[in-house]
Amino acid sequence: MDILHVSAECYPVAKAGGLGDVVGALPKYMNELGHTARVVMPMYRTKFLYANDWDVVHKGHTNMGNWWFEFTIIKEKSDKLGFELYLVDVNGLLDREKVYGYNDDTERFTAFQICVLDWLNAWAQKPDILHVHDHHTGLIPFMVRHCLKYRSLAGIKTVLTIHNAQYQGWMPWSRSILIPQWDMWKWGMLDWNNTINPLASAIKCADIVTTVSPSYLAELRYMSNGLEALFEYEKGKCIGILNGIDDKVWDPREDTYLQHHYSIADLEAGKAKNKMLLCDQFSLDFDKPLIGFIGRLVGEKGADLLPQVIGDSFYYIGRRMNFLVLGSGFPEVEAGLNALKPLSQYDYNVFIGYNEGLSHTMYAGLDFLLMPSRVEPCGLNQMYSMRYGTIPMVRRTGGLRDTVIDIGDVNGYGICYNHASVQDITHAVWRAAELYHDKEKMHRIRQHMMKLDFSWETSVKHYIDVYAALVI
Repeated sequence: MDILHVSAECYPVAKAGGLGDVVGALPKYMNELGHTARVVMPMYRTKFLYANDWDVVHKGHTNMGNWWFEFTIIKEKSDKLGFELYLVDVNGLLDREKVYGYNDDTERFTAFQICVLDWLNAWAQKPDILHVHDHHTGLIPFMVRHCLKYRSLAGIKTVLTIHNAQYQGWMPWSRSILIPQWDMWKWGMLDWNNTINPLASAIKCADIVTTVSPSYLAELRYMSNGLEALFEYEKGKCIGILNGIDDKVWDPREDTYLQHHYSIADLEAGKAKNKMLLCDQFSLDFDKPLIGFIGRLVGEKGADLLPQVIGDSFYYIGRRMNFLVLGSGFPEVEAGLNALKPLSQYDYNVFIGYNEGLSHTMYAGLDFLLMPSRVEPCGLNQMYSMRYGTIPMVRRTGGLRDTVIDIGDVNGYGICYNHASVQDITHAVWRAAELYHDKEKMHRIRQHMMKLDFSWETSVKHYIDVYAALVI
């Protein structure tokens, strides 16, 4: 089969979260199974763009409402990512450094989707599947069905994957002029609560809707930021497929970011060396358990609770553990975490920002990874941590529920709790501190986790089955 993935992110080209990791891995494994999977995304001005060689494969002109513009499609020459990568350039809209966060994001991603479909109109051989990801590409299933200029694409099957339903791309109806001429009788396929809602439109119009874990799909029917009734109505075409991780990139034996590599055979020595690097760099006590947080410092991740959790843990449990935080996000959360630094007794530190190399070293050197998420559609961090022998401490939600079993249960290997509350998280910290001193059990859990298979192979087969059911 021939599959075209349309996405706002793709690692290592441009990444803001788990969406980028998935789109950077899924097509590669599809190609390894003998299919043809490609990726098209905006041409942000990133390091990857300037460090690689490109061919211009298409030039066109189109319009978005009353604005006519030219666009260019370029292709990475070597297919070094394991799949064909195409970038869409629109001067003045897509030529930015960041992926998101601009006042004209609605125009940016609408123009991107129009360019992709105009380009496909010129293809002699159409793809079998258009696989779109999140709301940034959510208008595509509607446009291929109901926009007059894309009638030649109407036979292409569309699949939507929802990575995070909290963000839906809302547009006022006054912006409907941005969408190429469409059948006005179909306005209801764009509308949700008197607003154009690209994610809701994609759920209505796509042939199949997938989410990034089975538990997240179940949660969306009662917690999806206003789309609960729609998920209930469309449940017959929805399926939850757990994300995988790229176990060639995330491999402590060969990880290019690590100074000290290790395997299951020498995991204790390998983790100790990486932990020592972290303790030296951040002035932490090597003899204490090292608990870390890696991610966006936002409410969805429960990061706003971290300052109080850390303070309460030291007060009620005692200074029996280290905390190390890596991330950026809400200024008030950053300020709260920075305010704790002067109070450290060689047991706390924070790095505000994004640092891919440091995150890999943390997965290798931490004893425990804390994920107190309020919303976690799949979660990849817990899978990375287990691949590196680091025990996850997770709230039971979304993909965290599907991938982590509590140490109190049969064959358990993680620390789980039910609520994103200071009390529950602090209790998990106490459990981690107690577990750390049982070296034999820690070693057994680490060995067990590193043998778990969270690779893409199983997940990709599920996606291929979904595609095959559509094109038969």
